[in-house]
Amino acid sequence: MFIQKSFVSGEEGGKLYLVATPIGNLDDMTVRAIRTLQEVDIIAAEDTRQTRKLLTHFQIETRLISYHEHNKTASGPEIIRLLKEGKSVALVSDAGLPAISDPGQELVRDAAEESIPIIPIPGANAGLSALIVSGLPTDRFVFRGFLPRDKKERREELDRLRPYPETLIFYESPHRIARTLQEIQEVLGDRKVALGRELTKRYEEFIRGNISDVRDFLEGQAEIRGEFTLIVEGNTGEGETEAESWWQGLDITAHVNVHIEKGLNKKEALKQTAEERGLPKREVYNEYHQHDK
Repeated sequence: MFIQKSFVSGEEGGKLYLVATPIGNLDDMTVRAIRTLQEVDIIAAEDTRQTRKLLTHFQIETRLISYHEHNKTASGPEIIRLLKEGKSVALVSDAGLPAISDPGQELVRDAAEESIPIIPIPGANAGLSALIVSGLPTDRFVFRGFLPRDKKERREELDRLRPYPETLIFYESPHRIARTLQEIQEVLGDRKVALGRELTKRYEEFIRGNISDVRDFLEGQAEIRGEFTLIVEGNTGEGETEAESWWQGLDITAHVNVHIEKGLNKKEALKQTAEERGLPKREVYNEYHQHDK
């Protein structure tokens, strides 16, 4: 067990600072964050080019090193070594809080295992910023971040989240947002959502309504731009019937083919169809292959 006293004077050894940076508007940089980045020995950045712009803007000349998803196996132990030697290190991501949908989780874990003090320097966060203006419940929420890229894994994750009563928070890129909204509607039903785009930036925008409303809005856009934060209503029980019976009106063959089109192989599609219809897998298999010849 290690009890950390973050601000007890006279303690020797390095400290790891997790420093929030602006998610768009540079005015969101806190005085404490600026001072911390000025005073530490080293800044470990997700993208040194991006962070260099921030440091230049605030006239910070601290030594900069790289720590990101693709080099963390090598750079992580090196940072731990520097911390154990007594160096102070600030970890930053390109935007927002480090270790939230960004590199840092493993470094924090390793530092904690070495009883190295870890100090948060709070600031901007896209998920919570969108949540508090969404109009949806804020007392209980689940942060999911980016859904898996693999179609099967993405569907399984949405199925897992479907019964959650908590408000759900997702991140998404512009080229995937339309598909993600479609799949969320298919699995969770046509729930209330708030879609935030370009938070804190000049073209900040919030679209509130049901998922179908937001999808219609995006379909009317000539080009979808910006990074998105999606806030989705939790399970109230009202839309569950719709979510579970989207396949009503389809025969078994069409039902299976919908899942295949979404990326499942034939075996997985047959199994999913059987589960959704409450039928034995053998019955679905026979019916499908009878009409698939």
